[in-house]
Amino acid sequence: MKRRSFINKSAFVASTLSLTGFTALGSASKASAKHTFNLKYAPHIGMFKHSAGEDPISQLHFMADQGFTAFEDNEMMQRSVALQEEMAKSMATRSIEMGVFVAHKIYWSEPNLASGDPEKRVEFLDYIKKAVEVAKRVNAKWMTVVPGHVDLRLNMGYQTAHVIESLKQAAAILEPHNLVMVLEPLNFRNHPGLFLTGSAQAYEICKAIDSPSCKILFDIYHQQIQEGNLIPNIESCWSEIAYFQIGDNPGRNEPTTGEINYQNVLKYIHSKGFAGVLGMEHGNSKPNIEGEEAVINAYKKVDQFR
Repeated sequence: MKRRSFINKSAFVASTLSLTGFTALGSASKASAKHTFNLKYAPHIGMFKHSAGEDPISQLHFMADQGFTAFEDNEMMQRSVALQEEMAKSMATRSIEMGVFVAHKIYWSEPNLASGDPEKRVEFLDYIKKAVEVAKRVNAKWMTVVPGHVDLRLNMGYQTAHVIESLKQAAAILEPHNLVMVLEPLNFRNHPGLFLTGSAQAYEICKAIDSPSCKILFDIYHQQIQEGNLIPNIESCWSEIAYFQIGDNPGRNEPTTGEINYQNVLKYIHSKGFAGVLGMEHGNSKPNIEGEEAVINAYKKVDQFR
């Protein structure tokens, strides 16, 4: 090959790699170079699979390449120990903070913690003990807890007492390890019949338990549907919130696709000095790489605080 042709071809390849954001793992994206976000937004496995491939480790590297400094994984408890350890190593290497994983079996259609059933309580506490080991393995601090379905045979006061007692026992397991279960209220439309639905209810329970190991996961998508009035409700229970999750409504996709003014909500959270993680628990509004670029660009847009 002539020297002039070789130089021209090399320059073209270098330019192309720079524009596509090519990584050492072979991932490519049309998104721009690594961005610095004001808050710790946490993608999940599968959100960028078209850009990074199916391998979870490649996806973690892609997230870091885009500037994301956190990650969450509802399914972490179900992953093999070997994969958990590999993911933890990758997160440490790329300075990615581990967000929540789901700590236990969730009862979507039958009572468990609200019922006061001793066997269901023992089952739940066994899950919490196992979750401690997973949290240590992946350097996690938070784990999601959902008390499950209501018990229509019992007065709500009795159900609340049953839930508080179970969570007190769980907090006693977590406190020595400085771990935190975050209670997630869920909306009536997507998850009808669940015990925990509102931010004030979660606040009341956390105050009753009075433990640093029991706090609130404020999912902005769920609470927009359930109660609205987002910023005042966040303010009212701020002292008990340890974690946020994000999704626009309707559609439960990335910010800017629905009715929530995420730029204002996130600006408020940032102004409070929040240093925790905000999980990106939503889908992509568009398919394939185009949809993944749209997610990245949406977060760049709403993360601009003036």
